[in-house]
Amino acid sequence: MKNQEIRDLSADQLKEQIAQEKERLLRLKFAHAVSPIENPLRIRAARKQIARLLTELTVKSSQQK
Repeated sequence: MKNQEIRDLSADQLKEQIAQEKERLLRLKFAHAVSPIENPLRIRAARKQIARLLTELTVKSSQQK
């Protein structure tokens, strides 16, 4: 998901996306603990995606005040 697509989401959609990404990250970590996954950089990418979503959520919430 690109940054512009993230900016276009509403606060509720952002919260939903964050929950989905956190679940995906958790599954990746479990899979990697059981047997090394093919591309461990996917874990890093998932963390960065969560950070992007959280940043945009913070920006949107600060604009509402």
